[in-house]
Amino acid sequence: MPTAPANAHVHGLSDATASDRTLRRFLHGLPGVDTVGLEARAAALGTRSIKTTAKAYAIDLAISMIDLTTLEGADTPGKVRALGAKAVNPDPTDRGTPRTAAVCVYPDMVAVAKEAVGASGVKVASVATAFPAGRAAIEVKLGDVREAVAAGADEIDMVIDRGAFLAGDYMTVFEQIRAVKEASGEARLKVIFETGELSTYDNIRRASWIGMLAGADFIKTSTGKVGVNATPANTLLMLEAVRDFRAQTGVQVGVKPAGGIRTTKDAIKFLVLVNETAGADWLDNHWFRFGASSLLNDLLMQRQKLATGRYSGPDYVTVD
Repeated sequence: MPTAPANAHVHGLSDATASDRTLRRFLHGLPGVDTVGLEARAAALGTRSIKTTAKAYAIDLAISMIDLTTLEGADTPGKVRALGAKAVNPDPTDRGTPRTAAVCVYPDMVAVAKEAVGASGVKVASVATAFPAGRAAIEVKLGDVREAVAAGADEIDMVIDRGAFLAGDYMTVFEQIRAVKEASGEARLKVIFETGELSTYDNIRRASWIGMLAGADFIKTSTGKVGVNATPANTLLMLEAVRDFRAQTGVQVGVKPAGGIRTTKDAIKFLVLVNETAGADWLDNHWFRFGASSLLNDLLMQRQKLATGRYSGPDYVTVD
């Protein structure tokens, strides 16, 4: 399995990763980000209103895009089984409710999650590579990935070495992503940048291109474990990156904002960003995900309100 886009050479991108020098030159040759323009566009798109019928569609679409997540030291098999059951059947009072895209857990809980979702079609994603800090030797990181894959993970969410990236050691970041991609086998790879620690939008753009050049199937904003996680602006920037990457290479890469997206209103704003920036091809859970836990409950409450005309409140959805 190739660890970089199969047609990278055709488009000249293989030259960009030939050495540390060429990679640095490529990344620093990317257009600089207009901070004011980026944030203004994200804010403007966030003011779009949608009609009731479109809202119902958007809610179901957002539910289908959720990676229902539990990443706590206190996770138990029982909690993971309950989460898996909720992913498969989010609203027991309405069997027409879409399933979530995936359940996301630590590697040691993959087997439990896999059994819980069964043959439902809900994927099991696992964070790996010494999540969330990523401070471990590459052998440890790859062992983490192989453990998750062996247990049945369909998807791997890795964290980049932010220390290496911020020190300007882009080739180390690139090579580690390639190694994780290879270790992931058939599992799809989501590459987490921890945008809140990258300091600048230019760095987020560069990290996005490193991830895509190295073979990421998804680029992901955050671990959800730091103060600043997914924002409309940083997600818009990543959506521009995947759009431009496909235009140049023909290879489509997904986007996953994670952390801090808690309400239906928030989710719909992000879906508008997707549609208006990358386009309708990304409005599918194969190419766009929400990394969230509490978001699902609000979506379910809003869905019930549209169906019944009444706001049922949090007591009518399961507690995570």
